[in-house]
Amino acid sequence: MIELIDKDTIRMEILPYLTTAKRGYTCKGDLCEVIQCILYKLKTGCQWHMIPTMAIFTEVVLHYKTIFGKFRQWCKDGSWQKSWESLLGRNRDMIDLSSADLDGSHTVARRGGEEVGGAAHKAAQTTNAIFITDRQGIPMAMSEPKSGKHHDVHEIGTSLDQIFGMMDNAGISIDGLFLNADAGFDCHDFRRKCESAGIIANVDFNNHTKNDEKYLLDRELLSLRYSIERTNAWMDSFRSVLNRFDKTVSSWKGWNLLAFHVIFLKHINRLKKSR
Repeated sequence: MIELIDKDTIRMEILPYLTTAKRGYTCKGDLCEVIQCILYKLKTGCQWHMIPTMAIFTEVVLHYKTIFGKFRQWCKDGSWQKSWESLLGRNRDMIDLSSADLDGSHTVARRGGEEVGGAAHKAAQTTNAIFITDRQGIPMAMSEPKSGKHHDVHEIGTSLDQIFGMMDNAGISIDGLFLNADAGFDCHDFRRKCESAGIIANVDFNNHTKNDEKYLLDRELLSLRYSIERTNAWMDSFRSVLNRFDKTVSSWKGWNLLAFHVIFLKHINRLKKSR
């Protein structure tokens, strides 16, 4: 049986930050086991009715529709983001901000839905989001997903505000941060937004902008961007993130934030064992 996060860790690190019913209906099953069912789907990408509830629940076995309902509740009320910001904030001493990396990710949307559009390089309908990682490749924040018909720097100011807002909520300062980005982000709007936030943008030059005449580029620092490509591979190991089957943006963002939880908690456990 796949167990991405054990019950004790879920109970301490995730469950306190998820909304629960204060009156009226209360879940009869163990909420830690509900989260384990959701994590099983995150990893395998199986359909909801295929989750092995009989193997996961130890006492009251919940129907898969109840598990789906809890997942949707926590997506819609922002619980996954609140939990992630709290986890990141409590363990920010384990984040390496000697530099950071930014990248966009286009995910194929198999069933359509909100914020879906054609992406020429994918020859498919996709959803796009921008991610930021630390030097170790730990994902820290993401922008709101948008249609794949838009390029990465479409409304880049708004996307960066969303990313910086998540980091600020976690108590992570971005002032003086060195930020690597590929040539797709070589535009004046991106550079100006970074400058206004106190970030030093280290962006590869785009042949069409002629920015190589105005800005400096540290190619040795830029070469460290491989870590965010490794993070993309980590994210793709979660089948519910590799392809988008959810029709709502809130669900899609929820799956990504759950993957952030798993990656970071594994990183924390490795560091604790090495000490």
